Amino acid sequence: MRLEFDPGKSRDVKRKHGVGLEEAQEIFDQAYVVDRRNEDPEQFRAIGWSRGRLCSVIFEIRHDLQGEYYHLVTAWKATRQEEQSYADNV
Repeated sequence: MRLEFDPGKSRDVKRKHGVGLEEAQEIFDQAYVVDRRNEDPEQFRAIGWSRGRLCSVIFEIRHDLQGEYYHLVTAWKATRQEEQSYADNV
């Protein structure tokens, strides 16, 4: 699975939420929960572990000449509701 993000946006997200998009990529290396977050544009939320803490990341599925990839939009430390959703589904 190919993951991409804007490095400048990653710095902004890290400053605002304490989790950068670069480190949020770790979520996809293990068991994680995905649900649909938005219809237009179509976005999904993944909940999983990154650097020893449960986090959420919003991503879009995009396509280019090399095929499908996940474009990471934003990330944050999981809320209590997200922690419960993760516990119920993994």
